Amino acid sequence: MSYHYSMVIQWSQEDQLFLVHLPEFPWQEFHTHGRTHEEAAKNGQEVIEAFVEMLSEQNQPLPEPRMLPTKPLQVARVKYIPYVAATPINVAP
Repeated sequence: MSYHYSMVIQWSQEDQLFLVHLPEFPWQEFHTHGRTHEEAAKNGQEVIEAFVEMLSEQNQPLPEPRMLPTKPLQVARVKYIPYVAATPINVAP
């Protein structure tokens, strides 16, 4: 089944793994991990399904999915300023 919950996947240099955080289920910082991004995402989806099943069996309400704003996000426009390397100028005395 597909649920519309958020999943944050980030690389851990210390663990040498991708760590998965599920913001709608905040009772622990990281919920699962994977050696690859794809494995971490798959494991995260399995944890979401397990949490939904657990909460349903306990007759607990499911958390509301976090949604992005409905208005398109505005991207900041940066004016391009070309980089000019400074070169020393020899000035005769």
